[in-house]
Amino acid sequence: MFGYGYGMGMGFGWLWMLAILIFTISLVLWIVKSLFAQSNVQNETAMEILHRRYAKGEIDKAKFEELKNDLLESNRARV
Repeated sequence: MFGYGYGMGMGFGWLWMLAILIFTISLVLWIVKSLFAQSNVQNETAMEILHRRYAKGEIDKAKFEELKNDLLESNRARV
């Protein structure tokens, strides 16, 4: 009416823009992080996982040898 246009709700417009900006940046960072996290997991073989678990003490020597033999036998069966 007096040249102010749609000024009624503009007092908090910056707050909505800030919220949208934070959401967009967070979404992009989450996507990038999830893409790089998946690439590291795919490079580890079953034997490497077994060695890592044995080194951490998650499994004892008998279980390690049993699982190692199972893996070696399954590899021989494929060839």
